Amino acid sequence: MTGTFPATPRLSILDLAPIAPGGTVAQAFENSVALARAAEEHGYERVWYAEHHNMERIASSATSLLIGYVAGKTSTIRLGAGGVMLPNHAPLTIAEQFGTLASLHPGRIDLGLGRAPGSDQVTMRAMRRDPMSAESFPQDVLELQGYLADESRVPGVRATPGAGTNVPLYILGSSMFGARLAAAYGLPYAFASHFSPGLLEQAVAAYRAEFTPSAQLSEPYVIAGVNVVAAATSESARQQFETARRILVRGLVTRAPGAPDYSDEEIDEFLTTPNGRQLASMLTYSAVGTPDEVGAYLAAFAEKAQADELILAHQSTLIADRVESVRLTAAAVLGAATV
Repeated sequence: MTGTFPATPRLSILDLAPIAPGGTVAQAFENSVALARAAEEHGYERVWYAEHHNMERIASSATSLLIGYVAGKTSTIRLGAGGVMLPNHAPLTIAEQFGTLASLHPGRIDLGLGRAPGSDQVTMRAMRRDPMSAESFPQDVLELQGYLADESRVPGVRATPGAGTNVPLYILGSSMFGARLAAAYGLPYAFASHFSPGLLEQAVAAYRAEFTPSAQLSEPYVIAGVNVVAAATSESARQQFETARRILVRGLVTRAPGAPDYSDEEIDEFLTTPNGRQLASMLTYSAVGTPDEVGAYLAAFAEKAQADELILAHQSTLIADRVESVRLTAAAVLGAATV
């Protein structure tokens, strides 16, 4: 398959504002500022924050508030949602929130949209979400787009702030549904291959084949997610990745009330089981190693994903290691001029 994607893709960052073991939410937010400043300094395109709920290690649930906080402490980097889970919200509310952000920080705000709940079924009910709300996602995207373009599809309703800001929309997904919706609407498509790798190539191929130009976008544009740990040595990078993987798996298997607190040894043993290998497969696309190793992996991954842009989830547990990974990856992929 051929495409117009660049030989050197743009780099961006996905940040969940992780709360470090023993750390606080406030520290997680300051770490997000440090990460965004590093991205700004080293030539990254954007930083996105993902909406998740009822996850004790993730602090990015109030996505628009976090974007505003980081935007006030940076200067040029684009910031956005990767994404807002639109069925959790009224489109008018999101238009007002992101219209406010765009008015305060012109030309710097993105709005990625997903249709998943961003949590479990119990939490979904706690958010008063209708279990069928995902069914209206295509219509909700158009309603939101209308508010932001000052072409409201709801007579007598106008988003203030929001109307006329034309905040760029992106469709997020890990299935054929999102790919085909993004293609039909002529919007950029971001595939969540950093945790749901299975349909990456099929979804991107469908998106590119079916893309219809729109007022926002004349040609298809693909962003693909990939995990990264870049360090001075391969051993250090591997150790950091294994630590982060244990934390991820521990969080997934201990969410039930009363679940035991598994040791590292027990987590490693679990990862050898069929269920453990299935969870580990979430991290199939992971660039781990020295800058040269990471750069080579990302170049091959961008070709495989037919991606114009890679959005990187830097997985090191310590913020100093994540910032260093941001710097080393930029040097390897974008060139020394960015560092």
